[in-house]
Amino acid sequence: MEKLKDSENLDPFQISQIQLYTACKLMSCDREIYKALNQPERFVEIKITMRMDNGSLQTFKGFRSQYNSARGPMKGGIRWHPDESAALVKALSAWMTWKCACVDIPLGGAKGGIICTPKEMSNRELEILARNYIRKLADIIGPSIDVPAPDVYTNPQIMAWMMDEYETIMRKHAPAVITGKPLPLGGSAGRLISTAKGGAFCIREAAKDIELNLNGAKVVIQGFGNAGSWASKILTQDFNCKIIAISDSKGGIYNKDGIDPNKALVQKEKTSTLVGLKDAQMITNEELLELECDILIPAALENVITRKNAEKLNCKIVAELANGPTTPAGDQILSKNEIFVIPDFLCNAGGVTVSYFEMVQGYYQYFWDEKEVFTALDRVMTKAYRSTVDKAKEYNTHNRMGAYIIAVGRVVDAMQLRGWL
Repeated sequence: MEKLKDSENLDPFQISQIQLYTACKLMSCDREIYKALNQPERFVEIKITMRMDNGSLQTFKGFRSQYNSARGPMKGGIRWHPDESAALVKALSAWMTWKCACVDIPLGGAKGGIICTPKEMSNRELEILARNYIRKLADIIGPSIDVPAPDVYTNPQIMAWMMDEYETIMRKHAPAVITGKPLPLGGSAGRLISTAKGGAFCIREAAKDIELNLNGAKVVIQGFGNAGSWASKILTQDFNCKIIAISDSKGGIYNKDGIDPNKALVQKEKTSTLVGLKDAQMITNEELLELECDILIPAALENVITRKNAEKLNCKIVAELANGPTTPAGDQILSKNEIFVIPDFLCNAGGVTVSYFEMVQGYYQYFWDEKEVFTALDRVMTKAYRSTVDKAKEYNTHNRMGAYIIAVGRVVDAMQLRGWL
């Protein structure tokens, strides 16, 4: 575990274990503590067989990883992706555990997924898949056990179907069982943009620390899904940043004079890709990561900043809106080159924080307006950011380890108080 030389070839869960081991070592934790933290409490693999629109039967593999419940009910999204895997779901449930602890909300970590290609499925097929997933897991989820949410290729409508299926099985209303729901069904104002909003609060604080003027700051965003697209709009509108490059799975676009996020969204909606936007030249995702800029935001998938390209990064801040975008070897290089990293489970914690607010609102059946949500989110994210940076300085390490030390310490405290350790 100590050796990082082969970490580029490891799966996401093994990388999460390396990160945890490094934090435990910095904290002088006993090896028994590490062993108590390095596996999920429960991991479930399910099989869903369903009739497709063309009359054929298709079988899908699904997962739910419930990593740690010491600090409260477990919480985590559900990803539908053709490359979903058990290792990735386990890693994401671990990172969700540390994420909730880092921002100090009373939840544990979980994650779910189904191996599928949602873009090729009809609404009827998506609904059947969503309902079947909940049927398989209804006994081990619930407002006081494990609360799912949307993630890659899932959305409020899918959450609505899932909530309805759970309520049908339990024969009672349970709006706090799922977050990320549509507003008419107990969703929270601001949830759609909360991941990007929380990341923007962290970027604002980081800019103060490194004395970067955000007015006109050059921003590069890899990934133009929910988090990436909203980040481009928020940074432009709230801080007058200049978005010089963005990308999606089909390629990237670049304009040194700036890209209008709204025009990029229209292009994406019309053609399903950013490529081809007027007055922007096409670049690869690899080229995009190495552009000279002030702020680089990886907002796509994991393991994009590695030993191979970390030396080539030419930015002041890396704000990780994606989960696990940097490998351990990449981390070492960024730290050596004094690139300021806002680690993923701090930077993208706005989503789970507002999901927690949604749970609270669902319990009380009293809902806040968007201003109240974002005021509370700003308070949580700013406090967590400051604690992370201070802890990193205290231990003379980089920010990811600062966040880990805080998170692991809080989880270990809860486990000890319960008598689990």
